[in-house]
Amino acid sequence: MTDFAPRSAIKSAVRKLAAPFEDVDAFNALVQSVILNNPFGCVSYMSSGANHPPVEKSRENYTAKFVYQDSDAKKIGSGSESYSTVAGYKAGIAAVLANSANVTAHGGTPAHDSDGDAFSATIRCHAANGEIFLLTFARQQVSLSSYEDDSIQTVVETWADGVPALA
Repeated sequence: MTDFAPRSAIKSAVRKLAAPFEDVDAFNALVQSVILNNPFGCVSYMSSGANHPPVEKSRENYTAKFVYQDSDAKKIGSGSESYSTVAGYKAGIAAVLANSANVTAHGGTPAHDSDGDAFSATIRCHAANGEIFLLTFARQQVSLSSYEDDSIQTVVETWADGVPALA
């Protein structure tokens, strides 16, 4: 029987943030800034007959946490809702807080537990050397993955060092 032979040296790296993103707007502003400003010098490319921009969002998820409290402010329940867009996340929070049938079912008043919320967005970047790498932003960390050339990590680290929210 033969062994599996490695075909590449795919790497990943993680940067834990000193403090989580304060809210979804700060998080989204940074992600959009990377997409619009292309700080890594990525280039557009063709794949499967489709033209792709240098930097594009490939996945995102926003989870809102809720607690239900009785009239004495005692926690009597909890819940969470996940959304695929920032707009859906914001509209969903308002909908949960206004849902009287849900309030009745829980027997308490809902409160948005924003400190417990989770956000993530993955962007795909096509480096000038032809590699496609992924940068995943989460509320408490940023992950770089699917790269081989160490210069990609150097470029991303240099950029991140200059972004106060990522320091």
